[in-house]
Amino acid sequence: MKSRRILLATALLSVPALLLASLILGDQTISRADLASLLDGSASVQTRMIVLDLRLPRALMAFTAGMALGIAGAIAQAVMRNPLAEPGILGINAGAALAGGLVIVGLKGAGAALLPLAGFAGATLMATFVFILSWRNGTSSLRIVLIGIALGALAGAGCSFLIAFADVADVQRLMIWLAGSVYAADWGALGLLVAWLVVPVALACLATRQLDLLRFGDDIAASLGQRVNLGRALLILLCTAISGATVAACGLIGFIGLIAPHVARKMAGAGHARLIPASALVGGLLLMAADLVARTVMAPAQLPAGIVTALIGAPFLGYLLWGRRHAAQ
Repeated sequence: MKSRRILLATALLSVPALLLASLILGDQTISRADLASLLDGSASVQTRMIVLDLRLPRALMAFTAGMALGIAGAIAQAVMRNPLAEPGILGINAGAALAGGLVIVGLKGAGAALLPLAGFAGATLMATFVFILSWRNGTSSLRIVLIGIALGALAGAGCSFLIAFADVADVQRLMIWLAGSVYAADWGALGLLVAWLVVPVALACLATRQLDLLRFGDDIAASLGQRVNLGRALLILLCTAISGATVAACGLIGFIGLIAPHVARKMAGAGHARLIPASALVGGLLLMAADLVARTVMAPAQLPAGIVTALIGAPFLGYLLWGRRHAAQ
């Protein structure tokens, strides 16, 4: 219990520390005196533009998107009863990628405004197809996972086809979006993302009991009065809405939904009443830190945040697989 409190306190204290670092660090460093000048109104126009128009909305966008991905990952792992699950296992990310690719390649420059909507629609349609095809007098986690992987592979093949035959300029735009980044964040995009997330995140917080029951298996959940198929469908819909909104705003950012719930369980335990907010906190910290590294490690050049999360997530996945192998022995 004491170690959990220490971890939670460390995570909470890391939020303002990372936010401050995100405002100060970059290709042009902002001093503490310049930050203080923002409070008394004496800051220069350049400082106001860098901090208030560029870095602050970008840091808050990264934190918000990371929170959403952490929550979506916690839902996916509970619904699938698989500690290696994340929204991508349902084919959500692949569906969003294919829809975004069709808009980028098919509509050229005019598709930029439709890209967020296309990503959200693609994620939603993919989740719908997965659930419909997995229905056989009810659903099961195994069928959903297998069909999600199959449809995700099909959508991935479609993206590969677009990359192979589209114009070079369109392919470059598509690859940058697929890598995932918050470099284009502004106050309008942040407000839109928050507006999309309010309802599904609130519903996810209200569904903690259903998540706890599903984690123990369909039979136990049904014996305790839960309508398993309906509950699973609604939770998948919530996961899709949350991750789809994030993909629409930031592109494809992987592994946050895998890592955040595992770290959160060390802080808050397995009960979802605490796990959901803890996963949100850890996910927000991870993505904000990843974006900070992405835009400072090679400044003035900037890496997509999704590359940094992949560099962290791939070893973490290997660690999880090794731990499960050791436990099995």
